[in-house]
Amino acid sequence: MSKVSTRPGGGGKKVKAKAEQHVGGVLMTSDSGNDPAYYFKKQAAEKKLGRELTTEEFQRDYYEGPDSYTSGTSIFDPVLCELAYRWFSPAGGVVLDPFAGGSVRGIVASHCGRQYIGMDLRAEQIEANRAQADVARDPQPVWHCGDSLTIDKVCADVDADFIFSCPPYADLEVYSDDPADLSTMSYEDFRAVYFEIIAKACSRLKEDRFACFVVGDVRDKKGNYYNFVGDTVEAFRAAGLHFYNEAILVTCVGSLPIRAGKQFSSGRKLGKTHQNVLVFVKGDGKKATAACGECDFGEISAEGSDDAEHLSQPQSSSLDLS
Repeated sequence: MSKVSTRPGGGGKKVKAKAEQHVGGVLMTSDSGNDPAYYFKKQAAEKKLGRELTTEEFQRDYYEGPDSYTSGTSIFDPVLCELAYRWFSPAGGVVLDPFAGGSVRGIVASHCGRQYIGMDLRAEQIEANRAQADVARDPQPVWHCGDSLTIDKVCADVDADFIFSCPPYADLEVYSDDPADLSTMSYEDFRAVYFEIIAKACSRLKEDRFACFVVGDVRDKKGNYYNFVGDTVEAFRAAGLHFYNEAILVTCVGSLPIRAGKQFSSGRKLGKTHQNVLVFVKGDGKKATAACGECDFGEISAEGSDDAEHLSQPQSSSLDLS
């Protein structure tokens, strides 16, 4: 198991306490998990100054955090997206996302030169994603509106190089009253449909390629864990993939210490401030690695970064997991 501290353009090297990381000779603490426009802001500042900034200098003198710090809403980490794309998919490859509840994964894919194709049930979410497409580059992300149970048919012409998604966390947050919405189902029904969606998405994945889901366990009404993380592993195994890597993404603590005290006193429940990054391989891991090519650690260009503030809007399907 690995601990991942995400960094703009960084490469998951030596991790120290409080998510500090040594990259390029600079010791830093990451704010990227809280601000999806973090590295666009950094590169915009560098473009204006005409020189590169160390992360320490940027955070000290130029960085302004997003309003969402205190909103109670988490936002999918764009730097995690960048790392996943650069580490586990080939340049110019196709990314398939069966749970496209948010624009970040699609927009970052375009900045990394990957063709993103996502699908989500809710029309309002797809409209919100498309409304932020002006921040993206070519290849423009594609968002399909529809039931992900049909992803194998809607995307019948797609030969994906990478599957990347963050699924709904069972009934932790109910997004709609549509009976086809996974968040409205009992966990038993959710699990069955979840397995089927993963199988159908994986049927569009090329042989010798990787898949990655970002998940976290959730509790039932009695306070017991569903084992959602374990079920995700089993779903991919049932689809014919192998469980290849696991990393822990440490998320923003926020008000967790306050809330954890109450839940610990009343039920001995520990506070949770992480998500599981699960990586799977279809076929052979070495061949999948060869298909990805040389690992690209370069940073995304600052071109178009004036629109970075568009990415700072919380995605409606984001969850407060702590």
